[in-house]
Amino acid sequence: MQEEKKVIVPGPAGYNPKPAAFLGVDLPPPGRALLYGEEVDEEKAMREAAKAMLTRGNPTIFPGPLVLWGWNAAAMEKAKAVLELAQEIPNCRIIPMPDYRPKYPKIDPEAEINPNHPNLTILHNKIEACIFVGVHCHYANLSLRMIRAGTNCFTIALCAEMGHEDAMVSLRDQHAEEIRRFKDVLVQVRNEMGIEWEPKLPPENPSLPKEDWTKITPFDFGEYAALLMPRRGEVVEESE
Repeated sequence: MQEEKKVIVPGPAGYNPKPAAFLGVDLPPPGRALLYGEEVDEEKAMREAAKAMLTRGNPTIFPGPLVLWGWNAAAMEKAKAVLELAQEIPNCRIIPMPDYRPKYPKIDPEAEINPNHPNLTILHNKIEACIFVGVHCHYANLSLRMIRAGTNCFTIALCAEMGHEDAMVSLRDQHAEEIRRFKDVLVQVRNEMGIEWEPKLPPENPSLPKEDWTKITPFDFGEYAALLMPRRGEVVEESE
């Protein structure tokens, strides 16, 4: 791809850069993807994303609530696919984004990524390539633009909807099956590059508090307990 066609590239782009949409970047149609702001074939974008995750420093996956919380069977299957992808990326880390509320006065950037200050987590961990998956689109758009503004991180969006203009690579309609296809492309690229790696899960995050889920009951969720317990006569079709 010609250098002059790379509209959206890793930053730092400076304070308050123009949104990609203002730079003429359009979301791709079904079956296509965005690479540096240009519409390309999905596999070409996948290969470039794979190279970034395999060669840039401290590759990290940022899963959002749509895959962190098992709110339906599809979300659970998608979460499994994300873990399968993480196993194939050498020295990959997972830093979750479970809650969009601002963490003030400060956050622990090793424990989670805060969409209100995503650049702090990326700069602290020296992350040069990352994947957003399961993040609601409006927060992903906000975070991706802030990351492009203040860091040199190569961003990849695995979006379940139409994609994100501010990511260096944006793949749309990404569900469990499509994420596994991306994993297969990544393994192929890894083998072509001669990178030897025994698939294994990322290490547990030492900053996360230890939790004993065997002692959790629906009543621990307070006013939300009613959402977890079936009502009389209700049939629960999807469950762990």
